[in-house]
Amino acid sequence: AEPPAWAPGPAQAAALLEEAADLLVLHRDFAAAVERCEAGCYSLGPGPGPGHERCERFAEVKCSLCVVGIQALAEMNRWREVLSWILQYYHVPEHLPPKVLELCILLYSKVREPQVMLEVGSSWLRDHANQSLPEFRSVLELYLVHVLLPLGRFEGAEELVRGCDVFDSEQQLAFLGTICQSRCQWTRQEETRSAAEEQQDPATETVLGALSQKLLTMLTLLRRALRSMSNHFYLLPYKKMLLATFLLYLVVVRLDPASPTSLPFIYKLVQLFRQAWAAVLSPIHRPPIRD
Repeated sequence: AEPPAWAPGPAQAAALLEEAADLLVLHRDFAAAVERCEAGCYSLGPGPGPGHERCERFAEVKCSLCVVGIQALAEMNRWREVLSWILQYYHVPEHLPPKVLELCILLYSKVREPQVMLEVGSSWLRDHANQSLPEFRSVLELYLVHVLLPLGRFEGAEELVRGCDVFDSEQQLAFLGTICQSRCQWTRQEETRSAAEEQQDPATETVLGALSQKLLTMLTLLRRALRSMSNHFYLLPYKKMLLATFLLYLVVVRLDPASPTSLPFIYKLVQLFRQAWAAVLSPIHRPPIRD
């Protein structure tokens, strides 16, 4: 008997597709669903044999496997892998099925990474074989709305609309109007962002100036303490020297210079230094007065 058109690769791939869909929808086992999709794509081999019916069924099963795989990868938050995962089965962007390309455009638009599809979509749309597909217009619309306009590629969008034969004059005017509105909105957002940055700069300078002044005050107090300690360092007893070292460690290491509460504490430490040295340096330990 003559083997059916689906045997052996497409039949196995169709069974794996059914398993993958069940794992995705019913069991929510996304990793296993991706494994089934990969096994199904590999079982199809490099391509279909002769026969128009076999070719269509082969492409349909492969496309469905990739659609399920994309959804499973997205559910696992592995959307960054989607494009490379798809291209290992279709090799070049021009060979992507319209359904797969549309799903990728929507996915990367949703995660706010439309630039990923910029070159992929452009290559697909420039391919002459794809321009004769009935889905070409829907892919073009998605590419315009979800890739070019969010990226601010307004001139490229206008050229694409004017040079495309799938739109009549009324549709071209409608799309050109949409592009114009998007350009105006983009310009307003840029102006608002620039104004916000200009207002933020003086405030930042004020904060930095206040912090610099506090830091300068702290360093001045610390310099006075170090100068006093250096003048009398050799006269301090061993235990008092350790105490002074520990207090200096608190000032330099443990205190946060940016904290407003640090400055009064540093001032008190300086006073404590002076009181301790005044008590330690009795008249018999004071250095002789030199002429």
